[in-house]
Amino acid sequence: MMISVFHVLSLSLWPLMMSGAVLISFISLYLSMKVGFNMLLLVVILVMLNWFKDVSRESDLMMEHSFLSVVFFKTGMILFITSEVMFFVSFFWCYFDFVLAVDFELGGVWPPKGIQSINPFSIPLLNTLILLSSGVLITWTHFSILNNDWFYSVVTLFGTLVLGIYFLCIQFQEYMDATYTFMSSGYGSIFFLATGFHGFHVLLGCALISGSLYRMVTLKMDALSHYNFEFSAWYWHFVDVVWLFLFIFIYWWGY
Repeated sequence: MMISVFHVLSLSLWPLMMSGAVLISFISLYLSMKVGFNMLLLVVILVMLNWFKDVSRESDLMMEHSFLSVVFFKTGMILFITSEVMFFVSFFWCYFDFVLAVDFELGGVWPPKGIQSINPFSIPLLNTLILLSSGVLITWTHFSILNNDWFYSVVTLFGTLVLGIYFLCIQFQEYMDATYTFMSSGYGSIFFLATGFHGFHVLLGCALISGSLYRMVTLKMDALSHYNFEFSAWYWHFVDVVWLFLFIFIYWWGY
């Protein structure tokens, strides 16, 4: 039972396990995925799901999330997205350094000689339309929640999830068809790093949407209390905007 306007966190191993799994995952990624990166990524997802389950129990069963707690949650989410923005700014900074000061070892041109860049008006344009459509759907979901329209809330959020998964499948196919690799000069490195980490964020966004969809289907969300969905929507719009910058500068400008 809530006895304070503040939410006092109970002891939990999930933050420690998440930090350790993410750290080891990035180390294994640095080592060319030779020490079980996929398995560690699965651990990250499982920890995230169990952490989400505990937070849901605190909210639904223990009633520990006061109005002030929700304000703090929203502030934390805004700060988290801001840190993610800075993360992608570093990639674009690196990319512009390559483009605006081309090394003569790369042939003095961008893309470097020998690199056949992907046509931006093929798969990248399709992916852009998919993500923009998903952004429209998740906005429709929010509108439906505010109007207590359960049916359209579920349908549009499920549609957003399907489009997100479809985006990842097409992105994977694009990687398979690419004529260059991560080791193909600076172009290949920055291309796969920027688009790959964006794909990882889309995957994380799909996980957040899945959690919101579960709460929606089990009737644990209404027009007055749906901040967990709001977090998912904010994050999804963030990955939408990042993709627009990737499409314009890396795909289109770099073509």
